[in-house]
Amino acid sequence: MNSLDWAVLIGYFGVMVAIGVWSHKRVDNVSDFFTAGGKMPWWLSGISHHMSGYSAVMFTGYAGIAYTWGVTSFVTWSFPIALGIAIGSKLFAPRINRLRSRLHVASPLEYLKNRYNLQTQQALAWSGMLLKIVDVGAKWAAIATLLSVFTGVSLNQGILITGSITAVYCTIGGLWADALTELGQFVIQLLAGIAMFVAVFVKLDDYGGFFGVWDRPELKGHAEPLVGPYGTVFLLAFLFIKLFEYNGGMLNQAQRYMATATPYEAERSARLSAILWLVWPLVLFFPMWMSPLLVTSEKGDGSDTYALMTEQLLPHGLLGLVIVGFFSHTMAMCSSDANAIAAVFTRDCAPVLWRRARAWSEGQGLRVARITTVVFLGLSMAAATQVNSPAFKDIITVVIKWVAGLMGPMAIPMMLGLLRPFRRSGPTAALTSWACGLFAFWLVNYPIHWNVEGGVPLQYQVSIPLAVSLVLYIAIGFVKPEDTPERLAIIEMINTDGDGDGRGGAGAAAAVPAPAPAPGAGSGSGSGSGKDAARPTGV
Repeated sequence: MNSLDWAVLIGYFGVMVAIGVWSHKRVDNVSDFFTAGGKMPWWLSGISHHMSGYSAVMFTGYAGIAYTWGVTSFVTWSFPIALGIAIGSKLFAPRINRLRSRLHVASPLEYLKNRYNLQTQQALAWSGMLLKIVDVGAKWAAIATLLSVFTGVSLNQGILITGSITAVYCTIGGLWADALTELGQFVIQLLAGIAMFVAVFVKLDDYGGFFGVWDRPELKGHAEPLVGPYGTVFLLAFLFIKLFEYNGGMLNQAQRYMATATPYEAERSARLSAILWLVWPLVLFFPMWMSPLLVTSEKGDGSDTYALMTEQLLPHGLLGLVIVGFFSHTMAMCSSDANAIAAVFTRDCAPVLWRRARAWSEGQGLRVARITTVVFLGLSMAAATQVNSPAFKDIITVVIKWVAGLMGPMAIPMMLGLLRPFRRSGPTAALTSWACGLFAFWLVNYPIHWNVEGGVPLQYQVSIPLAVSLVLYIAIGFVKPEDTPERLAIIEMINTDGDGDGRGGAGAAAAVPAPAPAPGAGSGSGSGSGKDAARPTGV
């Protein structure tokens, strides 16, 4: 990097902070901070949903997969995400929007207290927060790895720099700041990605051009869609995992659906994100697929290849722009995660821990939300320093094995609880499926893994915990149905248009227990008992 590259990078950081300061004016209460007050345009929500879905891990961990295995990096990653979001645009996006517009909640998990019980809500909230600390830690480690290649700063220094800048803008401006910075980051990513694509495409003339290059020995097997550990079982498992994860199971994407004005706009937002996931990663992945021709990895996992290519192929200025693109990915995801976790803690956990939190004013709740955001970012930065340790291993192991493997048991009760076909599954099904899924993860990845020659294949490490949780959630619902009138009323409210949707009436609303008040409402942390709720028809 030279002075021009540094100017681009420093200018980018300055713009991000400025957006955070400007967004501060739009945040008057907790709802504004966590869900943009339901005023976000669908197209901005869709771009934000897309940008908050991946980070610099794509340019390190997935660059290593692309360097080693080729196009399977797209087939088994971004393609199942695009398909999962497309399915979720009908299945989950409108229902998650109704959590805000009809139940008046600000956290994606807030409705679980009425849908199941307090114990279920707390189990999913605390385990989700702990998993997110590890997940975001891997993202900080990824961007710090790239920064060290370009600037020579240490891993810990890179983590501190990126985490601190992100903390400033997302703490000040909340979800509005996240979405607006993600819009700017998308534009930067577009320019940087196209620059890299063109640079690599031109370079291919030295290797027989686009059509001739695939026969080169360096790219042997790179055109195969499913190779190595990334086979059919892995693809199907990943599709199922991403269906839940990228439609709200990891919380930050759920906020994008909640931030739009209506369920229909949430659906449009999801469709836009799905299209972007299908098309744009092809541009980003193409240079990675060609990387064995152009560079030789200095790391065993190939995670440094994209950074090496940018240094080799791009002039100064454009190099700085691509580096900014790396940052934009990571800061987009990490800031959105921080906002989501702050929502969960402020709305779901704090009122249970402290009686005083149940009577917070709007100002007090907003201050706690900002403090929680900073604390979460600090904990995730601390976790980032442990990536590549014996406990967590490398970045891609954290992202695929830990996050994908543990997400299912946590997301299944939350996501399937929205749907009518699973109305019989109550707190017993939710807690049992959650606990047994986590136990299955430990069992498969440690005792069994240690005693199987060569270890348990990756595809089973990530799929078995989800399968265990799914089967138990459904089976227990049939064996021990807990579809009380109060829970059925909640499900009907989530599944019925109306209350501003323009396609329903107030009939369903009358059958639903009063939603949990926001902290500061002065009425405690509980919600209406719903004892007088009538069993809704059509459920």
